Amino acid sequence: MKKMAVFASGSGTNFQAIIDAVQNDELQADILLLVCDKPNAFCIERAVKGKIPQFIFAAKEYPNKEAYEKVILQKLKELNVEYIILAGYMRLIGQTLLQAFEGKIINIHPSLLPAFPGKNAIGQALEARAKVSGVTVHFVDEGMDTGPIIAQQKVEISSEETKESLEEKIHAIEHQLYPAVLQKLLTNNL
Repeated sequence: MKKMAVFASGSGTNFQAIIDAVQNDELQADILLLVCDKPNAFCIERAVKGKIPQFIFAAKEYPNKEAYEKVILQKLKELNVEYIILAGYMRLIGQTLLQAFEGKIINIHPSLLPAFPGKNAIGQALEARAKVSGVTVHFVDEGMDTGPIIAQQKVEISSEETKESLEEKIHAIEHQLYPAVLQKLLTNNL
C-alpha cells in the first residue's frame, strides 16, 4: 500500500472523503499524517477521530517557506511518505517539497482548469457567468494550479445558481472523483 500525507487548511471535507475511501477499502493507501497550517482548522478534528497523526504549524513562526518545508520534509521522511495529497491546502508548495516529491504531489481544484485558478474559483465562475465549471485533479508544480491535469469532471451551472448550490454540486463530485482518481493513480491503473 502506498503511504501518503494529506495537507489541508480548512474544514477538510475532501480529507474526510479520502479517510472514508481508505476505511471502505475503495482507496488502498495508508494516510500516515495530516499536515495543517491552521491550528484551529476542523480537518484536525477529522484526523483525531480517524486516529491519523498530525503535524500542525503556523507559517508565521518560521522565517520563510523553505524553513517550514524542511521541517515538514523531515517528518515525511521519518514516516517514509511516498505521496503528498493536497485537500484544501491554501499554500503554494515550495521548491523543498517539489524537489523531494517530484511527480508525487496531487491537488484537487474546484474548476475546470485552466479556467478559474487560485482562491474563490466557484465565485470566479459565477462572476464570469460561466455555463460550466467542474473539478480538476492535477499534479502540483511551482505555479498556482498549473500542473499537468490528471482528471476532470464538469458541472453545469444553472441560471439560478448560487455560490452555496454550486459549492454543494462541486463538493459532491470532488468527494467521489478524488478518491477514485487517487486509487487509480496509486495502483498504477491511470
